[in-house]
Amino acid sequence: MKQDTHPDYHFITVVMTDGTTYKTRSTLGKEGDTLNLDIDPKTHPAWTGGGHQLLDRGGRVSRFNAKFGAFTRK
Repeated sequence: MKQDTHPDYHFITVVMTDGTTYKTRSTLGKEGDTLNLDIDPKTHPAWTGGGHQLLDRGGRVSRFNAKFGAFTRK
């Protein structure tokens, strides 16, 4: 069996949008790194019912709204 075929699986700290943190295991980065979330289950419209606004990254949301804005529910 080949040695070293699996990635390094270690603990990282995840920081939610409201500042709460938790530790989880991941292959991201190295031991002790921090992952800061932009969108999480507390702010994502799929889980909150659409009350929050998404961040407009690179004008994508604006372009979408300009193109399909007439089809949205009022």
